[in-house]
Amino acid sequence: MDRTQGQVDPAEPSSGPARVVTLTAGDFTLTVNPVDGSEIEPLRPGAERARPRRRDAAGRAARDTAARPPVLPGAPASARLTPAREEERARLVRLLSHGRSVRLTGPSGSGRSGLLDAVAADCAGVAPDGVVRLSGYGQQQPGELLHALYAAVYEAPDERPLRPDREELLARVREIGAVVLLDDLEMGGAALDELLRATPECAYLLAATPDTKAPSDASHLEEVFLGGLGRAESVEFLEAGVGRALTEEETAWAGDLRFASEGLPLRFVQAAALLRQRDELNGTRGGDEDEEPGVFEERPRDAAFVPLPTLAEGAAPAELLASRVSESARAVLRIACALGGELPHHAHLPALVGDTHADAAVAELLGCGLLTPVGTRYRLASGVARQLEEVGYGDPAAEEARTAARHYAWWTGHASVTPERVAAEADAVLAALAGADVVAAVLLARTAAPAFAASLHWEAWERVLRSGAEAARKAGEVAEQAYFHHELGVLALCEGRLERARAELEASIGLKGALADKRGTVAGRRALALVTDREAAGAAAVSPPLRLAPPVGGAVALAAPGPVAALGPAVPVAATGPTVPVALAAPVGPRASEAVTAVVPARRDAPANLAEVFAEPFPMSLKPSPAPALAPPVAARPVAGSRKRTVLLAAAGALTVAALGTVVALAVGSGDEETTPAGPGPKVSSTTPDVPAAGTDTAGEPGGNDSAGDPADPAGSGAGSGAVTEAEPGATTPGEGADAPTPGVSRGAGAKPSGGGTPSRKPPVVPPKTSPVASPPTTSTSPSSSPSASVTPTATPTPTTSVSPPTATGTGTGT
Repeated sequence: MDRTQGQVDPAEPSSGPARVVTLTAGDFTLTVNPVDGSEIEPLRPGAERARPRRRDAAGRAARDTAARPPVLPGAPASARLTPAREEERARLVRLLSHGRSVRLTGPSGSGRSGLLDAVAADCAGVAPDGVVRLSGYGQQQPGELLHALYAAVYEAPDERPLRPDREELLARVREIGAVVLLDDLEMGGAALDELLRATPECAYLLAATPDTKAPSDASHLEEVFLGGLGRAESVEFLEAGVGRALTEEETAWAGDLRFASEGLPLRFVQAAALLRQRDELNGTRGGDEDEEPGVFEERPRDAAFVPLPTLAEGAAPAELLASRVSESARAVLRIACALGGELPHHAHLPALVGDTHADAAVAELLGCGLLTPVGTRYRLASGVARQLEEVGYGDPAAEEARTAARHYAWWTGHASVTPERVAAEADAVLAALAGADVVAAVLLARTAAPAFAASLHWEAWERVLRSGAEAARKAGEVAEQAYFHHELGVLALCEGRLERARAELEASIGLKGALADKRGTVAGRRALALVTDREAAGAAAVSPPLRLAPPVGGAVALAAPGPVAALGPAVPVAATGPTVPVALAAPVGPRASEAVTAVVPARRDAPANLAEVFAEPFPMSLKPSPAPALAPPVAARPVAGSRKRTVLLAAAGALTVAALGTVVALAVGSGDEETTPAGPGPKVSSTTPDVPAAGTDTAGEPGGNDSAGDPADPAGSGAGSGAVTEAEPGATTPGEGADAPTPGVSRGAGAKPSGGGTPSRKPPVVPPKTSPVASPPTTSTSPSSSPSASVTPTATPTPTTSVSPPTATGTGTGT
């Protein structure tokens, strides 16, 4: 046996070894092994792919024969077109000869397939690559159609099957010049545009139903609509099918049938079959008159006159036609109903039905109009499956599907069956797989998957693998489930779907590891290594370095890594915060190989953190309250609308924080009261504000309430700001000048500091010289690193204590 091609000698026993097929798929060498799973490896450096060659005249003739439906036993049925269809045939040939693509639209049963057969005979010598017949049944994407077109025109130069990758496929089909007849089209829009753009040198005749998605305006397709037959044409068509002239009653019945069926030719093919059966039942049969009728034939003993079918029976004639055919034909109809309308090849029917003459039933059903050709096979005509299921033909569907699945499992795994023959039965095999139980489905998928892979029918291969994986999961077959996941990963790798390939291969490796299958695990890891290499190569090719670029319009952007062109002007971060320089990105355009990501600049009018939010309305350190006359008006400071909302929201939160802080301060101050010197007078707590920097207030604002520069307080005593300076009784002021303050003595709010530091101890307390009043609790804040607050309530003031306000002749030292 030639393992490369999967061929066997006819004299070889049928129980030969499993076929192993090696093929080329893009840049990989794929070895399809039905026993251990497929193995994939890159092409060897010296093994270059040869250029495929076009088929010659003999190859095209063999291709056309393989594209037609199988030849049925018995006399071939004659196909004849009506005069209306002859005119449409001439128009289609004329358009295709001028290189125009046409979309032939007509309902099911309008005679589209017969018209395509007639056009194919007239366009045989129009294009250099001849006429290519394709079937679009079940095809929603143009990928498999392009591969089918490639396989119809090209053949591999060597003995190894070849499936090109996408780049090579598009390069080869662009060179094809043929008339492509695509029947049963099911796609439109962008998918159809992709098919037409990929083959600019081909003229298409697309046969579709009215419910198929319409093509786009950019496709530039000619539209030809197929209507029903006229009254005279319908009578003529019916007489040709019956083989005699119609009676007056039959002519009137044909007119009513045309009105009910809108003149579809399929309905008149079925009506002609009803009239032939009626003539056979009402006619006189030849034979021996002594022979009793009904002994060897299924006909009544007393022949009765059979009237014309009713109009309802003529519009839906499947039940009546099926009741008058042979038993083998009815068994074939039950199998077709179980397979969703798909009919197996007539060579399989004797084994499926159990009748050696069951292959002749296909011609009988085709003559009755119950079957219609679809590509290289037959299926139930439009509406027939539904009519038969309503009368009970679909009841044994489960048993029939299981029988078909077991039969195909034996047939697809047979060593004498070539992969091409299995690919021709793809639709029936898939239908049997969908209707069978999980055990039969796993068995069929396991044997059919390698055959579909070797035949390059990879859409059917993927569908079989997915159905098999699901069936194996339900049946609990872990080994078979690992096999299906491995094959799905190999298929995805061949098609360039790396993420799917990684997921499937990792699932397969995990299952095989649980089974301790070392050989299968090694094969899976080899395939996974190829996925990793392809991912690394793809990432290096399509992932340029990332670079940040400034936004359009010259707005301020965040500085990107690398050299900066220049520093921009100082931009305030917040309304009351410090100013910081912002770097402007260099206006250098991105290179063609770099990916540019624009950075949206941050809002500069919004606070950066909570500290800036609370800075203005609620400062963290206490400061002297300005005099009402000298305080700047509130309206003098412009506040934006968004800033007002922020301040109001912050004020609400800060009030809560201040209230909690007061409670904590009261609790702490109750146990840490200050001790005042002995002597008469009330206990007065001291308040020492922070020493601000020159030219700024305690909040850090330029031009604050500095009393040293206040015209209302030229001496700088701080009286205008409301600051109170306490000192111990009897304390004297040293005889230094105003610029040499005494250490340890607190300055007023308007005093100038002598240095950048703060006093290290609390100043002495000076008894007030004013009239005795009740002093409210005052919070004392120490300027040390860990401030503490103390509150000393004075319930009863002493009459001898007086508070003397600071005079205007003070030295500026706060005494």
